[in-house]
Amino acid sequence: MNKADFPILKEMVHKRPLVYLDNAATSQKPQAVIDAISEAYTHWNSNIHRGVHHLSQVATKHHEEARQAVATFIGATSSDEIIFTKGTTDSLNALAFSFGETFIQEGDEILVSAVEHHSNIVPWQMLCERKKAVLRHIPLREDLTLDTEAFKGLLNEKTKLVSVAHVSNVLGIINPVEDIIRLAHERGIPVCIDGAQSVPHMPVNVQAPDCDFLAFSGHKMYGPTGIGVLYGKREWLEKLTPHEGGGEMINHVRWSGTTYNELPYKFEAGTPNFVGSYALHKAIEYMQTIGFEAIEAHERELTEYCESQLAAIEGVHIYAAGQPKAGVISFNVYASGNLIHPFDIGTLLDQQGVAVRTGHHCAEPLIDELGVPGTVRVSFGLYNDKEDIDAFIAALKKAVVILS
Repeated sequence: MNKADFPILKEMVHKRPLVYLDNAATSQKPQAVIDAISEAYTHWNSNIHRGVHHLSQVATKHHEEARQAVATFIGATSSDEIIFTKGTTDSLNALAFSFGETFIQEGDEILVSAVEHHSNIVPWQMLCERKKAVLRHIPLREDLTLDTEAFKGLLNEKTKLVSVAHVSNVLGIINPVEDIIRLAHERGIPVCIDGAQSVPHMPVNVQAPDCDFLAFSGHKMYGPTGIGVLYGKREWLEKLTPHEGGGEMINHVRWSGTTYNELPYKFEAGTPNFVGSYALHKAIEYMQTIGFEAIEAHERELTEYCESQLAAIEGVHIYAAGQPKAGVISFNVYASGNLIHPFDIGTLLDQQGVAVRTGHHCAEPLIDELGVPGTVRVSFGLYNDKEDIDAFIAALKKAVVILS
């Protein structure tokens, strides 16, 4: 793993070398991705699909090659099953609207889990309010893993869709999505997987767990902001109502009505982010050059090492300690039995050049269940190393001394 590939890691923060441990929020970008954005705007910037001139043809070629690369990357059967969006949140909102308009009736139920990011809660709440449907959630066991036995009991004839995070963005726990999908499919219920925190860290193949939908973001996997993916099985996408109108998604427009384009363009209204898709393609190539076995093993080693170092500090409480995690650890610090506010910890870490995340991490229902105002979260990327963790631990010990 080469830190030199990431220019921002040479930055100084408060006159200290940057230690970036906020990868679950967004990852830094390798030079190859930065160069791709510059190349696109410098050499072939032009709207795609609509022009017969050279620049438009080149831009279209790169955009569709990126779509095929994403399809191959996640094991989709066709690039037609890849819809480009603005990110995971946009993907889940699009699915909630389209699926809701097509399939949800009053009294129907949508099922999520207790560890969801707001992006996998609020769109379904909005749908349920609009359609007078019901949103339910899978509860947690005492060890903070999902209660799959309770999940079985929640499934019924009214359940129309299950949407769960592959990895908790707060706890880092890898949820049992294979079991969830199998149990849901036994009852003919489709499943959406929020892959925002899994796709950057482990191999994700939509055929293996057989999910019906998968959402993820480019900016968390070393790609640019403003680009994401909604994968859907063709059999579902063909049935769904588009969530936006105009531009790319039309076939013919008449005053008497509009017919929609074929997949995947039916769900891509307006000018696509062709620069973002090209840069996302470069990010995928970068990760594939390293290899996901190497990335996963490296980040697992860092996570275990960091958790062991945290556990040795008096007063530190690690959430879901000992559970297998995908590059995320949440913790709080107590002094004389009193919680040191995570914001204070984060502020003092920042002053020492260490970037972490504090707060509710856009998962307030989970944080409420933990009974705290928030947590301190460290999260790892492929460019992090044990020296970063050692610097973080040293900075944390200083912060605890000051705040105790």
